[in-house]
Amino acid sequence: MMPFLRPRQHGFTLIELIVVIIITAIVAGIVTVFIRAPVQGYLDVNARAELADAADLASRRIARDVRLALPNSVRVTSNGSDSYLELLLTKTGGRYLSEDDNLSVIPGNVLAFDPSTPVANANVFTIVGAVPAGLQAIVAGDFIVVNNLGGQPPVDAYNCSGQCNRAQVVSISDTNVTLANNPFVAQTPSMPSLSYRFQVVSTAVTYRCAPNANGTGTLTRYAGYAIQPAQPVSATAAPLNSAPSAALMAMQVAGCGFSFTTLANVQRGLVSIGLTLGAPGSNAGQITLVQQAQVNNSP
Repeated sequence: MMPFLRPRQHGFTLIELIVVIIITAIVAGIVTVFIRAPVQGYLDVNARAELADAADLASRRIARDVRLALPNSVRVTSNGSDSYLELLLTKTGGRYLSEDDNLSVIPGNVLAFDPSTPVANANVFTIVGAVPAGLQAIVAGDFIVVNNLGGQPPVDAYNCSGQCNRAQVVSISDTNVTLANNPFVAQTPSMPSLSYRFQVVSTAVTYRCAPNANGTGTLTRYAGYAIQPAQPVSATAAPLNSAPSAALMAMQVAGCGFSFTTLANVQRGLVSIGLTLGAPGSNAGQITLVQQAQVNNSP
């Protein structure tokens, strides 16, 4: 009878396994010491880059709107720690047919400013030249503004409680624009444009910056609300709390500010925009960006 042979056992002993675990832990610890700093540095740089991109994008958007602002329509104020920037956003402009034009050569409807001069329909005027098209096309609901000097009637597009220079468009057919009413004939004194120019305002825009020292503040853009004589300075009250558009432009806002300066001897203004994003003491730190944009104040 053949003797029974037990199969030979293969594997690791418990001691060998413990030694391998200890060696692996030591190697992992050494690797962690040398890799942790570069990885953390990369994450911090990436976080700072994201903050810089967010600040740059927000400030560029504000600057773009400022450059499209109706002349003499930029308003800047503060309410507590919040800063507010408001403007009337233009989409296009053009030349209107005037009583001074040779109507036998350029037929159409003049934009009436003189109530003593009879016109067929004071609420209709003709655009001289090409009619804006595409994104710049004039549509119902837009506003026609002429010679906006700002500050006081009849040349303050914000205040239409009495006399003003802002008329809402009802329709446009070919080169003829029909207005809901013509406020220009009621101006005292009459204030037509010396170059017979008009601007088209699409909406009022407000930027509200609500900073927080710990880096949890916000920057919000409001648009589409009713134009007000006084600048809106509360996000929880009309017209901002019911604005059709309220877009969050930036988060992690620790500080911000707007300022507006009229440049001497030129028909221009300068808007300064300052944004600080990020939490103080965080690995990413804080990013501060300052940008300036010119606004044309020549109506």
